[in-house]
Amino acid sequence: MRRGGTLARRLVLQPLPPIRLRRRGDEVTVEIPAETVAELDGLTAAAEDAEDAPPAPIRLLPGEVTMSRRVKFALVNGCTVTSIAFGMTAMLLASQGQDMVKWAALCLLGSVLMDALDGPLARKFGVASPFGLQMDSLADMCSFGIATPIVVYQWLHGDAPVALVAAACGLVAVCAAIRLARFNVSPKDGRFFSGVPTTMSAAVLVIATVLIPRPDEAVVPTIVLAGVVGALALLMVSSFPYVKLNQLRKLPTVLWILPALGALLDLQATFVIVVALYLVSGPLLWVKHRRRAGSAA
Repeated sequence: MRRGGTLARRLVLQPLPPIRLRRRGDEVTVEIPAETVAELDGLTAAAEDAEDAPPAPIRLLPGEVTMSRRVKFALVNGCTVTSIAFGMTAMLLASQGQDMVKWAALCLLGSVLMDALDGPLARKFGVASPFGLQMDSLADMCSFGIATPIVVYQWLHGDAPVALVAAACGLVAVCAAIRLARFNVSPKDGRFFSGVPTTMSAAVLVIATVLIPRPDEAVVPTIVLAGVVGALALLMVSSFPYVKLNQLRKLPTVLWILPALGALLDLQATFVIVVALYLVSGPLLWVKHRRRAGSAA
């Protein structure tokens, strides 16, 4: 119930002293005690004052408000705002033509970096807040749900059927919105993502744009790249479990050395193989978990 409600609401919440009824023959007399009249006058005045009062300011920073915490809060949300600025810059650059697509993709890599910083910094500084969570989701939608498919469309549309590329990029935008909304209302798992994260999907697309500035020179046909974009969008809203990056650090050292050596030999091919292995790992883990649950039952 909002502050400064109507008189009727206040009467419901705050009962008045009793009103007495006296019956004399066929006549009924209502006697209102003096304290009841005073209470009604007080409630009326309070309600009128509350209706005229300005709304109370909303506190964005929970907990103790000190200058140090204000600065930390501003720094964390500054990362989020910078991510939005990078996304806007990427869209403006992509609108200038295919020659600027690579620079637009580099701006989106800046958005990925800012997105990787704001959450950990908020937790480290102790300034995590519901406001920051909402800002982060809106920034992700701007940079990864809107700017990224625009850049990818500009990257692919000259070498693949326009309708196919437009559908794939539109699917990225829709699935990014669903993925972000679902993440905000879902319980958190410390080991797995449910579906490919929006940031990771965008990172894959923009890195591909940087590594392969001319899609017709890719190791796979351009029409296949458009299909991969659509598949990546669907994987964002899937329920496949994907290992979080902090869990990947536990892999044996040799599994980190092999991609590094492969990158020295053929960077594009190594990137495609590593991304494909990660995307396939989700369905494989899903099947493994289903079999384990079936055997336990």
